[in-house]
Amino acid sequence: MSDSGPGAILESMAGIQDVSLVREFVAAVIALAVFVLTAPRGRRWLAWWPAALLVLAPLPLAAASLFPGTATAPLATSFGVRFFLVASLLQSLLLLAAVSGWERIGSPMPRIFLDVLRIVALAAALVTILFEAGVKAENLFTGSAVLTAVLGFALKDTLGNVFAGLAIHAEHPFEVGDWIQYDAVAAHIGRVVEINWRATKVITLDEAYVIIPNGQLAQASIRNFTKPEPWSRRSLFVIAPYEVPPQRVQRVILDAIRGSFGVLDHPAPSVVTNDFKERGVEYWVRLFTNDFDKRDRVDGMARDRIWYAFARQGIEIPVATQQLRISRLPPAVAESPDEAVARREACLAGIGLLEPLGPGRLRDLAELAAERVYAADEPVIRQGDAGDSMFVILSGRVAVTVRQPDTAAVRLAELVAGDYFGEMSLMTGAPRSATVTALDETRLLEVGRESFRSILAAEPGLVERLGAALQARQAQRARAIAGAERPLPESQDLLSRIREYFAT
Repeated sequence: MSDSGPGAILESMAGIQDVSLVREFVAAVIALAVFVLTAPRGRRWLAWWPAALLVLAPLPLAAASLFPGTATAPLATSFGVRFFLVASLLQSLLLLAAVSGWERIGSPMPRIFLDVLRIVALAAALVTILFEAGVKAENLFTGSAVLTAVLGFALKDTLGNVFAGLAIHAEHPFEVGDWIQYDAVAAHIGRVVEINWRATKVITLDEAYVIIPNGQLAQASIRNFTKPEPWSRRSLFVIAPYEVPPQRVQRVILDAIRGSFGVLDHPAPSVVTNDFKERGVEYWVRLFTNDFDKRDRVDGMARDRIWYAFARQGIEIPVATQQLRISRLPPAVAESPDEAVARREACLAGIGLLEPLGPGRLRDLAELAAERVYAADEPVIRQGDAGDSMFVILSGRVAVTVRQPDTAAVRLAELVAGDYFGEMSLMTGAPRSATVTALDETRLLEVGRESFRSILAAEPGLVERLGAALQARQAQRARAIAGAERPLPESQDLLSRIREYFAT
């Protein structure tokens, strides 16, 4: 009786398919090695599939050892080993063509296309081996028609998702990293993190991980907030009183949001009168941002800027009116007008530049000055802008920066309560020589040109004393910033500029 164990099986195989198997094995190994050596950086991990097929190639040998007495075991084992070797070879050739070749001259092929091509290559290997095993083509395809129909009906949703995924990759309505709204619900917005053969995965602003079937996306109207341009428009709605002219409100809003966090200068923001409400006039603020993932912060900080700007300009945001029945409580103790003037006078008395005015004139100036509040990170004045006032810091902090042509902004100083700035524009009308930005919520006392005009008209001799004090202040500042600004004017030139400015 002949030996029918595993040794006989291997011996039989060696006699039948040894040369072809060795050839196919060597070809598969060479194709895999060539891909690993030629694949672009970051794409070599794709070699795991053909490598896994090579590792599985001995599996039919182990299976044949379980049935040593079967007459057809050597032939079946040979065809099984050949299937894995041919499949590995086709997979490696596919990767060489689609990745090592195509991706060096074109864009990377989407993973879903690679997955489909892999399945096609696997099916081609199976059909090839079955043909070699003697299975006729008509039996192979027509005999499985019923099974194919049953599987197609059972997998119609899955197949629909696969074809929808292929359409998404072909049409490119969005890509990984884009922000999309994936259905009619406005809150359903997320950043695309993966597009595979069955579904698209997004992460929302709430850090929720959402998996959306591709078939559902193919039937939905998708809004892409980062295509075709990286910026997207944000809309804010603000109510202002009917008494304030619309064009003034629009100017105040535009100036307020300029430079706010995330707000782009190009495309430029705009404001239009949108509607007339019971509370007041509704204004539609349109701004653009590249920081769509931070859109809540962009909107919030723009609203902060608008609130502070309205407060400085005396524009009250109307509130909804309701008829309420309330109990009158004792009024809170508020600062009287005289106390407010005295507090501002004490603040102005500490300004060396204003020492020539004397107590009486300081009180007049305190009565005419106005208090302004600025939000954190909001610019108070900008370098190069026209100006006719100076500011005294009542509370908070500001940063002073200067930008020279073709250079980055240089931070000169940080000013705190009791410091002042903008005096050159107040006295001569010169453009602002620096940008001053609030670091915290900052309250300022603004002294305007008209306040000084009335004082100088009553006492013309103050011009020489104020001019001398301003000259000393400017010389001290020039030494502090080591030439960051243009040279200072001579004393006589400065006095003539002050007289000319207040004479107009």
